[in-house]
This record gives sequence, C-alpha cells and structure tokens, in this order.
Amino acid sequence: MGPEEAETLAIKALGWLAANEELCPVFLGSTGARLEDLRASAGDPAFLASVLDFLMMDDAWVISFCDATGHRYEDPMRARQGMPGAEQVHWT
Repeated sequence: MGPEEAETLAIKALGWLAANEELCPVFLGSTGARLEDLRASAGDPAFLASVLDFLMMDDAWVISFCDATGHRYEDPMRARQGMPGAEQVHWT
C-alpha cells in the first residue's frame, strides 16, 4: 500500500475513532491529545500512524473498524507499514 492510500485509510480510522464514544476517550487519554487536536492533526502522517498503532492494539477494534468501513482486516497493518516509523530497526 502506497503512502497516499495509507494516509487515506488512517484518516478514515481517525474519523471512526473520533465517532466512537467509548474508544475515543481511551485514545485521547493514552496519547495526551485533546479532542480539538484530532482535526488539527489529521494531516500529520506521524499522528495518523499513531492512530493506526492504537487501533491495532486490539483485534476487536480492528474488526469493528474494518466491518464499519468495508476494509479487509489486514488493511490497517498494511497501511501502517506504508507510513512513517514503520521501518524495523535491527540492532544485531
């Protein structure tokens, strides 16, 4: 998945997360972001990557997002791999 497609999926995930009354406060609490930061940060690839990182913390969240948006269950991981910070560092 290319960077533009990955960002598009991440923006959809952000919108889904912002509309989720139970999960949005958990995301805000874990990131330190405020509700008004969500819109302002929607164009920041690093922030969008953090949205995908958060989403992928729980399979139930991935399933719920994908079922709601028509994406395949592997799409959030594929999108995350196309965004900043996805590179794996090998120290050995």
